[in-house]
Amino acid sequence: MNPLRIGNFSGFYGDRFDALREMLTGGELDVLTGDYLAELTMLILARDRLKDPGAGYARTFLRQLEGALGLVRERGVRIVTNAGGLNPAGLATHIRELVDRLGIPLRVAHVEGDDLTSAHPGALAAHAYLGGFGIAACLRAGADIVVTGRVTDAALVTGPAAAHFGWEPGEFDRLAGAVVAGHVLECGTQATGGNYAFFQEGDVRRPGFPLAEIHADGSSVITKHPGTGGFVDVGTVTAQLLYETGGARYAGPDVTARLDSVRLRQDGPDRVRIDGVEGEAPPPTLKVGRNRLGGFRNEVVFVLTGLGIEAKADLVKDQLAAELAKSPPAEVRWELVRTDRPDAGTEETASALLRLVVRDPDQKVVGRALSGAAIELALASYPGFHVLAPPGRGDPYGIFEDTYVPQGEVPHTAVLPDGRPVRVPPPPETRPLAEAPPAGLPAPLGHGATRRAPLGLVAGARSGDKGGNANVGVWARTDEAWRWLAHELTVDRFRELIPESRDLPVTRHLLPGLRALNFVVTGILGAGVASRHRFDPQAKALGEWLRSRHLDIPEALL
Repeated sequence: MNPLRIGNFSGFYGDRFDALREMLTGGELDVLTGDYLAELTMLILARDRLKDPGAGYARTFLRQLEGALGLVRERGVRIVTNAGGLNPAGLATHIRELVDRLGIPLRVAHVEGDDLTSAHPGALAAHAYLGGFGIAACLRAGADIVVTGRVTDAALVTGPAAAHFGWEPGEFDRLAGAVVAGHVLECGTQATGGNYAFFQEGDVRRPGFPLAEIHADGSSVITKHPGTGGFVDVGTVTAQLLYETGGARYAGPDVTARLDSVRLRQDGPDRVRIDGVEGEAPPPTLKVGRNRLGGFRNEVVFVLTGLGIEAKADLVKDQLAAELAKSPPAEVRWELVRTDRPDAGTEETASALLRLVVRDPDQKVVGRALSGAAIELALASYPGFHVLAPPGRGDPYGIFEDTYVPQGEVPHTAVLPDGRPVRVPPPPETRPLAEAPPAGLPAPLGHGATRRAPLGLVAGARSGDKGGNANVGVWARTDEAWRWLAHELTVDRFRELIPESRDLPVTRHLLPGLRALNFVVTGILGAGVASRHRFDPQAKALGEWLRSRHLDIPEALL
C-alpha cells in the first residue's frame, strides 16, 4: 500500500496565511492538517465567545479556505483541522454555507463532545483532549473537510492514518508511530528549520511547511515539498520531538507512545525516517484544559539611562512604596533588567529597564490609581525619567489548569457529513501512566583538556510550555558529545546554569536513542502563559539561554 502523505499548513492561530494554498500547489498530498489551538488560544476564543455566542472558532481559517476551496476539490486533498476551537459545529455550518455559495461539492463533518465547560463552574472554557478516532469516523463516512474542537495535536494525523489504513483501537505500535509523526508536524515550520538552534546551516528565511509519508506499519518519513525553503534533517526532527514533552512515555487518548523507542535516520536530502516506535495502552483518563479569569494585571516599565542605574531604581521603588501601601496588590514584582553598557555609543544601549508588575483580583487596585501615581513622577523622580508606554487601567489575565476525567465520561462524537451523530467509544484497553524505567547512562567520555565555552557549541535545545511548567530538551549531535552531555548536564548543573530553577522541582529524563536529555521545570511559568508570569511567559527562549551558558567542555568536542 502506498504511503499516506499528510501535510501541515498551520502551527498556531496566526500562522502564515498563504500556507494552505502553498501546500496545495507545492506537491502531492492526500491530507492537509491545520493546528490552531494552544492553551492561550482557548482563552482568547473563550473571550470571543463571551462577546458573541456564535464565535469561538479560528476565523482566519474560513478566509484561508475561501481562497483555496477550488484547489481542495481539484487536488482531492482532505482537510482536517482543529480550527473549530470552542465551536466546531458553528464553523462546520459556515463552511457548508461557503461550499454552497461557491458551488463546490465538498462534504463537511465535525467532531464534538470535548466541551465540558458546564461541568466546571467559574471556568471560561474547559475542554477534554480527544483522540483521533472521531476524525477517522468522519473520513470513513466520506468527509472532505473535518473540523474539530480540542483534540490532541497529534490526533490530526492519527485520525487520517487510522481511516486510511483501517487501524483499530488497540493497534498501539502503529498508532504510536502516527502520534510521533503528528507531533513532528503539529508546529509547522519548527520541523523544517524554524526556531532551530542551528538555523545558520540552511536558508530559513521562509521555511516550507512539513509533511509526513506515513506507512501502514506506523513508520514515516518527514519531508517537505520540493523547492521550498528551510531544511529537514535529524536535528530539526529531534528538536521538534523534544518540544513540550516530558519523559519517555508520551501519553495521549488513543495510545501512549514510547519516545525512548524512536529511531531517526537521514533518508536522503530533506528526508528523515522515523521507525521503531512502540506504543502502549493509553491512560484511563483524559486531560481537561481549564481556563479561568485569574484577576487583573498592570505593568509600568521605567527607562533608566546612564550613571547610577541602581540608585535610580531604588528611588522609584521608594517613591511608589507609599502608593502601593494604600491598597496593596496581591502581587508586586520589581525587576531591573540591565541592558545598559558603559560608555555606550547610543542612548538605547546606555539604558536599563525597571519593570513593575502588579496583580490583584480587583481591577481598581492595579488600575488608574497606580498608573496615575507612576506618571505623576514624571517631573519629580530620577534624571531622564521616561517610561516605555503609558500604563493602562489593568488588563485581565487568565489561569490555565489541567485536570483529568475518566475516558468514558466524555461524549466524544463524530457528526458525519449527513448530520448523523456517532458516538466514539473509549479505548478498549487502558493502562495507568507511570514513569518509564530510567535509561542507562552511556560510558563517560573520559578525561582530557577542557575549555570554558557555551554549551550551545556542542548541543542543541528547544523549550516550551505546558501549563505552569516548562520543558527544555537538550540533544547532542555526536555520540561523543552525548557521552559527555549525559554525565555533565545533571539536575544540579541545570539549576546552576538556570538560577530561576534553583527552588523549583526539576526532573531530568534520558532519551539515549535521540542522544537527548529532557528537563521539566515545575512551576516556572506560574499559572501558565496567560498569566504572563515571567519575561518569557512561554519559555520559548529558555533553551537558548541554557545554550549560552558556559561550562568546561572537552576540547575534543569543540
